[in-house]
Amino acid sequence: MTRREATRLIGATTAGLLLLRQLPDASCAQTRSESSTMLTRPIASSGEKLPVIGLGTWRTFDVDLTSDNRRQLGDVLSLFMKLGGRVIDTSPMYGRAEDVIGDLIATLGIREKFATANPSGGGLFLATKVWTRGQENGIREMERSMVRLRTKQIDLMQVHNLVDVHTHLATLRQWKEQGRIRYIGITHYEAGAFGEVEKLMRSEKLDFVQINYSIMEREAEERVLPLAQERGVAVIVNRPFGAGDLFDKVRSKPLPDWSAEFDCRSWAQFFLKWIVANPAVTCAIPATDKARHLEDNMQAGIGRLPDAKMRQRMVESVASL
Repeated sequence: MTRREATRLIGATTAGLLLLRQLPDASCAQTRSESSTMLTRPIASSGEKLPVIGLGTWRTFDVDLTSDNRRQLGDVLSLFMKLGGRVIDTSPMYGRAEDVIGDLIATLGIREKFATANPSGGGLFLATKVWTRGQENGIREMERSMVRLRTKQIDLMQVHNLVDVHTHLATLRQWKEQGRIRYIGITHYEAGAFGEVEKLMRSEKLDFVQINYSIMEREAEERVLPLAQERGVAVIVNRPFGAGDLFDKVRSKPLPDWSAEFDCRSWAQFFLKWIVANPAVTCAIPATDKARHLEDNMQAGIGRLPDAKMRQRMVESVASL
């Protein structure tokens, strides 16, 4: 072998080794991909999986759609979809929220974009509520919700705050059989109603229950969450930040260093990861009208979650502030 041939061989070998060092190992690439994917939980009654972080609309979407509001909320919805969100929860009780959601979904082509991004299923999941008394009033209100949301089928219809609950549940069962809704649920936002919520969970066949639960409002752990697991009822969590009280409590306080052990980088993620680490929880629905807050919230459903021992440490840490 000549010196020139030897030089070419050495050069080729070195280049190959450098290339191999630059290429990611297949297992590492898979780990990175999995670590950037939103955690999902199954709906017990069907097996359909939902991302653990959704989007609430109370107050934040009750606005006039000025050009600025349209742009801001459109950015929120578009980013929500891009980051793997599906569940949007609203109610006729939330003023103009249903109209705003329906308008933006239609004008931005959100449903079509979801379908394109998820050709095998797992599109937008719309949840709303019935909040009135009387069967005919309930039917009219739910039909108005469909018009406002620009849809002929609601994924989840919930009896809001248990108002005339038995009357509406009878209608919801009929609508589910007819395919007008896919799932049935009940909601409340106060721990004082958990006794009635528990009775309904035992006596009625429900797909979902929506209740308040946070690191400062833990009453649901006593009976409602264990019962949901026992009865196969999916759980949506409202008031994950305690109506904002949690942020007042930690204002100007540094995030504990050990939060990095479960991939937590902000107080919002701290509070949300504590919630969705409970295996009884299907989805938490923090409300926001700001894209940067939405992105922060969505990161809570990605990466590691705290175990039971760490969750207790988190409770003690917040209680001590």
